[in-house]
Amino acid sequence: MAGCCDSGCSVVSTASPRYRKALWIALWVNAAMFAIEIIGGVQAGSVSLLADSVDFASDAANYGISLAVLSMGLAVRAKAAWVKGVSMLVFGVFIAGHALWSGVYGTAPEPITMGVVAVLALLSNAGVAWLLYAFRDGDANMRSVWLCSRNDAIGNVAVLLAAMGVFGTHSRWPDLAVAFIMAGLAISAGISIVRQARDELRAHRQADLPVAP
Repeated sequence: MAGCCDSGCSVVSTASPRYRKALWIALWVNAAMFAIEIIGGVQAGSVSLLADSVDFASDAANYGISLAVLSMGLAVRAKAAWVKGVSMLVFGVFIAGHALWSGVYGTAPEPITMGVVAVLALLSNAGVAWLLYAFRDGDANMRSVWLCSRNDAIGNVAVLLAAMGVFGTHSRWPDLAVAFIMAGLAISAGISIVRQARDELRAHRQADLPVAP
């Protein structure tokens, strides 16, 4: 776990070829699913699918950032994790706002398209989460990657349930409820990552302070 080894342990873990390969796979899967979900979300008129598509785009960018800082020091990786945490917070607030707007002006989405795309997204994210599960207890940067994949899989299950709810009730409210849940997950994970990254940066600065004679 993160608290069970020093920073050198994290450097070795993040630089491993297995972790790098997992990140590349995650990046391409998320980029492809972004395109699929944004098309499906527009066709279905689903806020939760559009929210998930934006999340895929954000995650693809996050994986790219993680790949860029893999071999760098803990301070750089912690700063990258802080940026990703803030982006997750912004994403959550954006989705909550869009869901509120759709609650006033939106209509019920098309559930069949929602369900098909949600199943495809769930299979994709379950595979990514399985690849990244072994790295869930690393530093803030590694943990942010794991939380992204975990939240995505949870969000896909929720979108699938929303599609079933829309199909059964012919109402937009199941779709909006899931969008709010996804927003809450993003906000919660963002706060957690920002806090861990801040703690790691503080510990790094303290370690660099000269020892008093």
